[in-house]
Amino acid sequence: MVDDVRPGSVGKGLPLAGASLTITSKNFSENIILGQMIGLIFKAAGAEVLDRTNLPGSISGREAIIKGDADAIYEYTGTAWITYQGNQKPIADPRGQWEAVRDVDVRNGVTWLPPSTLDNTYTLAINKRNNARYKLRTLSDVAELSRRDPSAVTLCVENEFASREDGLPGMEKAYGMDIPAGNIRKMDAGIIYTQVAKSGSCLLGEAYTTDGRIKAMNLDTMADDKHFFPNYNAAPALHTPTFQRYPVIAELLDPLSARLNTAVAQELNARVDVDGEDPHTVAKEWLVEQGFIKLP
Repeated sequence: MVDDVRPGSVGKGLPLAGASLTITSKNFSENIILGQMIGLIFKAAGAEVLDRTNLPGSISGREAIIKGDADAIYEYTGTAWITYQGNQKPIADPRGQWEAVRDVDVRNGVTWLPPSTLDNTYTLAINKRNNARYKLRTLSDVAELSRRDPSAVTLCVENEFASREDGLPGMEKAYGMDIPAGNIRKMDAGIIYTQVAKSGSCLLGEAYTTDGRIKAMNLDTMADDKHFFPNYNAAPALHTPTFQRYPVIAELLDPLSARLNTAVAQELNARVDVDGEDPHTVAKEWLVEQGFIKLP
């Protein structure tokens, strides 16, 4: 990361001077933006920063943190609880979910810092034209339609969502959905929104509550009325030996997490996914605007 950035409200005194740190992220816009924010704050605090964001899937970033190939990532509490730690039932209280994840991950060499209120959970989206016909409001409505008229429900999802227990398989079980296998189509996340908005091939598509395309493409989303999906609050997850060597990282990232929320995520995600801006530029401009870092 070659940016010439300076301390703002965080990083004064260059507490990471001499440190060489690697940041990582998953391969979707929001997580790339969050990873870039970590890197820019580390850079402003004096560190040399290697950018390894945009790794495929969730497991790649997770393994990088555990093994020490990367030092920091913004991770999601629900992903850790269900996918990494193997639990089936989410914890309804967001703070309780984070504490449970934090306590288990101590033995895995991963240190969790306090979470943000940014909650990037799953939903299903439908365009308003189609929904004028079906009048779907909740996932229970989708389940009822799938039982009454299975051929009507065509669903477009990502590969990862199609296989995760906190994704499609678990959702179908929890709601008693009856979606024929031939009606489930797998594709990249960005294509899903376009297909749902403009095409007849996907009545419904996997979506994220923080995604800026929901508002930009005028989509309706389904309420998770049975509270199946976990809380997916974003929080920094660190390689524990790195945090032990540089505990000041908590002072650098805690104020950032305190400022992040779902509305902020929707705004920043839309700048990338709708307006076509670069995630690194979006992250840097927002950090400067908020006063966390300064330009020369």
